[in-house]
Amino acid sequence: MKKILIAAASLLLIVSCQTKETNFSLTGNIKGLKQGKLYLQKIEDTLVVNVDSVIIDGDANYSLEAFLKEPEIMFLYLDKSDGDRNDDIVDFFAEEGEMMINSSLDNFVSDAKISGSKNQVVLEEYEGIIKRFSEQNLDLIKASFDAEKAGDQEKMLTVNKSYESLLKRKYLYTVNYAITHKDKEASPYIIITEAFDANVKYLDTVYNSYDKEIRKSKYGKELKDLIKQHRKLLKLDKKVSKK
Repeated sequence: MKKILIAAASLLLIVSCQTKETNFSLTGNIKGLKQGKLYLQKIEDTLVVNVDSVIIDGDANYSLEAFLKEPEIMFLYLDKSDGDRNDDIVDFFAEEGEMMINSSLDNFVSDAKISGSKNQVVLEEYEGIIKRFSEQNLDLIKASFDAEKAGDQEKMLTVNKSYESLLKRKYLYTVNYAITHKDKEASPYIIITEAFDANVKYLDTVYNSYDKEIRKSKYGKELKDLIKQHRKLLKLDKKVSKK
């Protein structure tokens, strides 16, 4: 009887170890995909790690799962074995619950439609508006190139002033947007990726607007570290200036 109980306990332990605790699921359909492998990935200690995977063989529907400690950026990687990873990765802001990403084989990234995450909505709205700044920046780069080629110093100075003005407006918009959405984990993420080299007073303003929960989030902590780095550099610059 004792042996039976030990065997039963051992079996229960094996089953429990094989059961993966999850609180996040990602489903969807990749139109046109007949064969391939989908990976759910995240960054862990500066390395990209596979969290879950599924083999696609005839059915373009997929389902992936994970356990999230908090909302964070994750990646859906489609391995088409074509050697070009950059065209096959969709990044998204994952959060606890059910999410969906539908896309196509031909345009995996550009056709991706992501739903089920409030943080993703905040991120996409920001990216849609900031795209205008990027387009203006490209125009200025072209104008600067043309001015340099023509040897027009006055035009180059004008373009440089326009670039500085554009950059300042971008930072101000980013800061205001982050503060407007200060209750979302996407807020500090936007700051550390889009305004990481902004004046430290801007970074401070955003960080101080957060409540305890956001400050303790993954990207809240990274923003705090970024501010510390800025302050160290400022102190170093002051020391060098005094010499």
